[in-house]
Formats: sequence, C-alpha cells, structure tokens
Amino acid sequence: MEKPIQFNIIKEHTNGLARVGEIVTKHGVIRTPAFIPVGTKATVKSLTPEQVKDIGAQAILANTYHLYLEPGQEILKQAGGIHKFMNWHGPTITDSGGFQVFSLGAAFGYSISKITRGNEDEIMLPFEQEVVEGKKRSNAGKARIDENGVMFRSHIDGSAHYFTPEKAIEIQHDIGADIIFAFDECTSPFEGEHYQKRSLDRTHRWAKRCLEYHKSKVNSNDQALYAVVQGGRYENLRKESAQFLAEMKTLSGSGFDGFGIGGSFAKEDMHSGVLWTNQNLPKEKPRHLLGIGEVEDLFMGVENGCDTFDCVAATRIARNAQVYTKSGKINLMNEKFKNDFGVIDEGCDCYTCQNFTRSYLSHLFRGKEMLGATLATIHNLRFIVRLVDQMREHLLTDSFEEFRDDFLKMYLK
Repeated sequence: MEKPIQFNIIKEHTNGLARVGEIVTKHGVIRTPAFIPVGTKATVKSLTPEQVKDIGAQAILANTYHLYLEPGQEILKQAGGIHKFMNWHGPTITDSGGFQVFSLGAAFGYSISKITRGNEDEIMLPFEQEVVEGKKRSNAGKARIDENGVMFRSHIDGSAHYFTPEKAIEIQHDIGADIIFAFDECTSPFEGEHYQKRSLDRTHRWAKRCLEYHKSKVNSNDQALYAVVQGGRYENLRKESAQFLAEMKTLSGSGFDGFGIGGSFAKEDMHSGVLWTNQNLPKEKPRHLLGIGEVEDLFMGVENGCDTFDCVAATRIARNAQVYTKSGKINLMNEKFKNDFGVIDEGCDCYTCQNFTRSYLSHLFRGKEMLGATLATIHNLRFIVRLVDQMREHLLTDSFEEFRDDFLKMYLK
C-alpha cells in the first residue's frame, strides 16, 4: 500500500538532534524544519489563501474541535474537504481537538495555556472531582472525561457533544487534511505524577483505538496519522510515551506515520520535555511540536529534533497591534509610533514592510481599521516563517549555532 506521506532526511546536524528534511504529501512538499500557520476555522485570520502562500507558508493547520462545531463535518464532507472548501491547494494538518477539550476542562477558568508561567501553588488543578496527592480537583469545567471519551459543551451555544477516539478520527477523515492527529488527553504541567500516569495510560489506549480505526478506512491511503506524546514534566513518562507509541502497531503491522509532542508546558520544562521525547522517537519519522511558536522556543525545538511547528501567537498578537522585529516585539499602539515613518523591521521582505510605515499601521489600529490586523499579520507570519526557513539554511551550511546565538542576542536583549 502506498504511504500517505514520505519523510526524507536530507541532512542531520553533527551536534545534537537537529535535521533538515522534507515531508512529501498528496498536496505538496513541506521542507523542514518549517513553521505552519494556524487556520483554526479553515482561515488564517484576516488573510486570503493567496496572501498566506505569498508569505512563504508551506502548509496550514486547522482545528478539529472548531470545524466540528462550525460549519460541521457534514458541510466539509459535502464541500469535498478542507482544501476545496478554503481554496488552499497545499498541504494541510488538523489537530485532534484534545487541547481544546483541555481548555474546556482542566484549564477552564484558570491561568493555564500551552506555555504556562507560574507555579502549581498559584494555579488550581483540574478534571475529576477527587483528591489526588493532597489536591482537590475542580469540577467547574465544561468538559468531562471518562474511559471512552470526553463530553464537552460547545463554547458557542452550550450544546453537549461527545468525542471518542474514533469520532475524532472520523471528523478528521471528513475534513480531509493530509496529516491528522490521534485524540489525546492534554494535562496541566502542574499535575502530579500520579494523575499524569493515569492520563498517559488513557492517552495510549485512545491512541491504539485511533490507529485501529484509521487503518481500517480507505482514508489511511491519503491521510497520515500522527500519535501525540504526553507525560507532562516527568522524564520517565515522556520517555515511556515516546517508546510506547513508536512501537504501537495494528494487527496488520501498521504504525503511526509521525509523532506530535503534546501537553501544556511550564516554560522552564519545555526544553527537557522535547529532548526526552525526541531522543526516544524513531528518527525516520517526522515530529511536530504542537502549539509552540515563540522565537526562542522555535530555536530550541529545531536544535532538539522537531521538524514542524504551529502556533496562533503570531496572528493573535498581530490583531492586538504587536509585531515582531529583530530586536524583539513592539506594540504599535505606543505613542512613539504615531510619527515613526520607518518600516516595522528593517530588512524584512514582507509586503507590509515593503509598502507601509509604523506610523501608518499605528494609525490603522488607533482608528480600528481592519486593514491594520491584515498588514500586521502578514508581517508577523512572514517573520516567523522566514526565521525557521533561515534555520534550515544554516543547518545545511553548518552555521546554525552561530545564527542562533547572534539572533537571540539581539532579539532578547
């Protein structure tokens, strides 16, 4: 049977896990490492597909949970899948909805996101109504987990829905992305080892069900399925999860086509968690770091063997007048930019920097003009996409560390 994707390693870094490769899909090639913009609801907010292509994006990642609720899997199926529906002809990826369930459950009402700064004494802990390791869990979220799946309530109208592993894969089959993800339970980074272990075992059982269901359908010929490695901040669990999922096979001998690194991370734990995971995954299969896109974290992910990344940060901060520069992020609503007629970032080749000034974008945001979000989003995505492309080029010329050190010295000063 023909594989839905092919991953080719072009060059391995001599010092560490970093590598240059390419993921060949039915809709085109993703040259790695690569940053994948997020188009949550089959749209990268404020941009047309042509604009997304022009900034150099090789693929788009959409969200299963949101597309399931709007417009619904039946409409996507009738439309012929996400490529036709949104007029994007390149590779596409969908996540499983696991992180959104986490947001509605464990993280609901608390300051827990994909990257969390703080400590467990400042952040209440989640899901089931019980006491584990001395901490009582909150029961206030909009999601409830059981062995078979997750019940959640729509953030749109409060209606009840139930995701099983099979249902999550079925929805992604109807969406039709080139790369899809197994359904997993995402946990808080501040969960104790006892619950992390229970959750991990459940994620592994769900992964097996996802794999069996996916491989039993003809969609497996065209859509690649990635497993999601969990385990929180615990080295033994991260390694266990990576090894277990790497060895998982169906009765016919088929395994996962690639791997995602999941979980909500404490900032200080992310480097270790990614390293532990990738050291124990097969190097011949691609690795995607889910929901991570800060500049310093992208460098960390590349040097520790991640091939692709996605994150909403670049587009989200753009809509709030924040833009990237080589000297760090700036907020165009600051008073000093009202009469600053320089470009956002000198040397940037994006459409925005080639044609507009900081003063003009500051005016647009102050006047609440929609064009401001579009121009800032074009710049931010081009900045991040280009940065990871540059990492790839420097890996090919054995100058990655020098490029990393010089860039971060200026960016983080």
